Amino acid sequence: MYEVLVLISSAGSQRAEQLWRLQRSLVLTDPPCYHTPSKHRALHRIKHLFIRGYEAGYRVSRAVAKGLESIPPKLPLDTWILKMGENILQDLPANILSSVLKIESVNLERNSIKSIHPQAFAGAQRLMLLNLQGNRMSKLPVKGFKDLLNLRFLMLGQNQIASLKPNMFIGMRNLSELDMPLNALTALPPNTFKPLIALKVLDLSLNRIQSISPKAFVGLDELLFLNLDNNKLKNIQDGTFGSLIGLEMLVLDNNLLSTLTADTLQGLSNLQELYVRKNEIESLPADVFRHTPKLTHVGLSGNRLHAVDGNMLANMQGLKEVFLHDNPWKCDCSINSLVHYIAQTRANHSPLQRLRCTSPEEFRDRPIHQLKSDELPCRA
Repeated sequence: MYEVLVLISSAGSQRAEQLWRLQRSLVLTDPPCYHTPSKHRALHRIKHLFIRGYEAGYRVSRAVAKGLESIPPKLPLDTWILKMGENILQDLPANILSSVLKIESVNLERNSIKSIHPQAFAGAQRLMLLNLQGNRMSKLPVKGFKDLLNLRFLMLGQNQIASLKPNMFIGMRNLSELDMPLNALTALPPNTFKPLIALKVLDLSLNRIQSISPKAFVGLDELLFLNLDNNKLKNIQDGTFGSLIGLEMLVLDNNLLSTLTADTLQGLSNLQELYVRKNEIESLPADVFRHTPKLTHVGLSGNRLHAVDGNMLANMQGLKEVFLHDNPWKCDCSINSLVHYIAQTRANHSPLQRLRCTSPEEFRDRPIHQLKSDELPCRA
């Protein structure tokens, strides 16, 4: 089915402008959330607020059909929003929007789209939102989005996209959010996202990424949120995040990382939240957070840590939450400083009942916050 929305009032346009201003200033008021990074959720809320607010003040004229194989050739000239989700479109030919120059939102989710002509979106310079998630695309056309000068949101999740090329996103100088979860990416080559100079949110979760070029994120000076959750990363080259000078949240959960060093985090001077849960990290150097002085939330649960320097955590004056549970803690004198830190800190290191000793045998399953430093053995 599809819906065509035609503007009959300026109220929707004014509301949209207010929401764009909100989105660009990133006024995020969500409380921290352990399971879902709060700012990412807030950004998506702003996007959905935009969609709902954008449609306020519009009269909806619907032409309902099922099983559409192509976009109707004679859309009303004043069409601003096009909804054709859950049909059976397989290809997007050239100039599909050339007759509706005022179009600003297109939803083609959950079709069967396999290919996009490089000129499919030619002339759609007012388009702000393009939703292509849940299709069957294995590749994107080079320079296929070059006319989308005002696009803010591009949703490409739940496809089969296997590779990215540097010219793929050329022309998209106003894109604010790029969603590409649940694809088949295995690598991020150099300069992949360089044209996206206004990008705030990049979601690459649930792919198969094994390698990232140290220059993959060049140009993303404005990026605030990067999600690499659920990939296949075993290591990240030093300086890979160096160009992300504005990044505030980095999610590396559910990968295969065995190490995390200060050089890995080099350049992230504005980072506030770092999540590296459920990896294979066995130890952390004492200076690991040397380049991230603004950290407030750190997630390290579900790794292979035996000990952590509590003094390192104590020196992070802005730290509000640190998650250390579900690690195989070795409760000997090597964690003296950690025991002292947990006893003294005001930071939330929940859930304390899951922060337990694994060894030695006499301390197995003891909650660490109940230990005292003078009872911990020192053994060769």
